[in-house]
This record gives sequence, structure tokens and C-alpha cells, in this order.
Amino acid sequence: MTKRQRRRRRSGSGSGAGPAPAKVAAVPPSALPKPARKGHRRRHAPKFAAPATEGGQRGQKGQAQRSPAEAAARVRAPADGAGVRSGGARENEERARPPIYAALDLGTNNCRLLVATPTRPGQFRVVDAFSRIVRLGEGLGRTGRLATGAMDRAVAALSICANKLAAREIAGARLIATEACRAAANGEEFIERVERETGLRLEIVSRETEARLAVSGCGSLVDRSAKGAVLFDIGGGSTEIALLDLRHTNPRRLSNAIVAWTSLPVGVVTLAERHGGRNVPPELFEAMVEEVLYKIRTFGGRDRLDRLVGTEAFHLLGTSGTVTTLAGIHLELERYDRRQVDGLWLKDDEVQTLISRIAGWSFEERVANPCIGSDRADLVIAGCAILEAIKRVWPAPVLRVADRGLREGLLTEMMAADGVWRRSGQGQPQAAFA
Repeated sequence: MTKRQRRRRRSGSGSGAGPAPAKVAAVPPSALPKPARKGHRRRHAPKFAAPATEGGQRGQKGQAQRSPAEAAARVRAPADGAGVRSGGARENEERARPPIYAALDLGTNNCRLLVATPTRPGQFRVVDAFSRIVRLGEGLGRTGRLATGAMDRAVAALSICANKLAAREIAGARLIATEACRAAANGEEFIERVERETGLRLEIVSRETEARLAVSGCGSLVDRSAKGAVLFDIGGGSTEIALLDLRHTNPRRLSNAIVAWTSLPVGVVTLAERHGGRNVPPELFEAMVEEVLYKIRTFGGRDRLDRLVGTEAFHLLGTSGTVTTLAGIHLELERYDRRQVDGLWLKDDEVQTLISRIAGWSFEERVANPCIGSDRADLVIAGCAILEAIKRVWPAPVLRVADRGLREGLLTEMMAADGVWRRSGQGQPQAAFA
């Protein structure tokens, strides 16, 4: 052994290991600091998880998708911060962080998700959103059942929603399904399949609940100076209509202003399937309008606002793809922009011109319009027919357009129930969002 080797052995640098580590006494689990408890209630928290994938397929932002059990654990339980930071620091950080809420609406035509945090009184900030046309009700009017292909499309969209929910710690959520699942003979079977394959547990809501949620979601767009309004939501399989008498109602409690409501068992998908949506001559369009008028005339409460209808103190408020499409075409948008559409006022003659214009377009012209596109080119005329029928029963000088609806109503009601605005000393909810 050379002198250099002996020196290296004496200094302990030859192995690169350094001095032997000191022994540390074992710490019993009871002595470890417990993770801070989350202060916000989880009374609305649903059972949901991201769907399992084979081969560790990677999802959004390069993160591997988790199994339902793993994703559920991530959503329901905060990460253990022991050994990283003190429990007090972590608790303060969680108190400063606003709670996150989620609302999912699976309709006859669309699957929509909205994730938001509360901000100013009655308002919230959207932190994530998802929307996809799935046409769950395709063929439902003919067969009475959800078709296999339609269910497959819906499950694929819901799997994306499940992954989005699993990526965040959700304080409260409500996941609803509407007319297609209500009406289908195999609606409950589909709900079970969704839970099995995605971990999402959907709730089939009643028509009355759907109408109330539409009011909660759009209420802030009702004109404060109006004495009456008719709010309508033209869906894929049904159309919800609520008559609001505003003469003696607190504008922040618009659900108390509902004096009559109905849910017509007709929407853009069902009406287009019965009458066709590609080539629609004027006589066919009028037949669509007459079908909707017949259903409205069976609604016993339709005349509750007769003294206000047609006056300057009355207006229509519409929330659906139909009215937002009309607004986008009116503004000649090259690309749909919610910020310009939501809250837009349209005069009655402007609405009539738009309906006539769209009804006169060929299928190819509808496809070419950037506010319609191929996904909705066969449905938009059916929507115009429903709107035309509503206008004839409740004529109004103006129509206000709302690019909001059930999801916003769900979020507003959850946040109000949890008192997130009261706890911050900011008053009562106003059913609005930032």
C-alpha cells in the first residue's frame, strides 16, 4: 500500500462515505405532529374520482392519471404536511385559501363543468371549466332509451370532468343530470355505469329543481327596475320557464318571486329529431312553433303576469345555446366571446330579424357561421322555433341574454348554504359571478 493510499484510508475519503452517521432514537407514531384539520365544511362533497387507465397513461399537464381510489383520496383528504412545515403555518395557509366548489350539469345535449371560488358578496371566480356536446338524448324520443353510442360519448366527457375534479381539493360539489336521464327507461342504469367507470355519482334532479336553479344562476341579470320577467332555459330535451313577479320581492331573493313555472317536454334535440334540422322550409318551421305553442297553452300559470306582459316594465331573460348564438350572430363575432354576450340586451325587432335570418339559411350556411358550427347547425332552428313560441305568448320589448344557467345556480346555492359570504361579513348572496 502506497503512502497516498494510507493517508486516504486514515482520512476516510477513500470510500466517499464520510463519517458514520449518529444513531437516532425511534419516535413513536403518537409523538408525530398531526396534520392540521381543514376548517371549511364538506357537507356538499360528493363521491367522485378520476377513472383508472391502463399502462399509466399520462393526463393533462404531464401528470399520470390516478385510479379511482387514489384520485378520491387526493380530493377528499389534504396532503400530510408533517415534517415539511408546522401545523400552525399550514392551518393559517388553508384558512387564507378560499374554498373551491364544483358544479356539473349533464344535459340532453351538453356536459358542462364549472369550478369556482367565492369572491365578492354573491359572486365567484371561475378557476376551471369544461363543456362538450355529447348528445346524450340522441334517439331518445324515438326509442325511449339512451343509445349506447350516446352513453359512450357522455362517459368519455365525464371521465375528463372526473380528472379535473381529482386535481383539486373540492370543498363542495353537486353533480346533476337532467331531462335525458329523467325520461329514459335506462336512465338509472346509466347513472350506475357512470359511477362505476368514472367515480362520479350523478343526481337526477326534478323539473322544479331545474327551473329554480336556472333562476338562481341568472337572477342577477334581471333588470332591477322591472316589475315582471319571464326566464326561460331552452335545453336539449326540455324547456324550463319561470314567471317572476318582481313588484314586492327582494331582488336578492329572486327564487321567492317565482309565481308560476313549467317544464315543457320539448327541447332542441327532441324537436329537431321529430321535424328535421337540415332542410327546414317556412311551413316546417311554423309547424315546430305550433307544437311548442300547444304545450305552452297547457300551462295553467301562463297568464299570471298578463298585466305586465308587453309593457316597458317587463322583459324576457333567456339562457341557452339558442339565445347566446343569436347574440353572437347579432354582434357579428368571428369567434364566440362570452364576455360580450352575457348580459346583452336585444330589442324585440332585433330578435325577430335574427330568427328570420337563421331560419332562412341553408344547412351549409349555418355550419359556416362561427357562432353555430357543425355541432349545432341542425339544432339551432329548433331553438329558434321554441324562442318564437315563447315570444308569441309573452311579448316583450326586450330580451336579455344570459350565458349562465344551472351550474351557476348550483354554485350560488352551495356557497350561500355554507355562508361563505356571511363569514366574511359581506352580506347576502346576489346570485352573480365574477
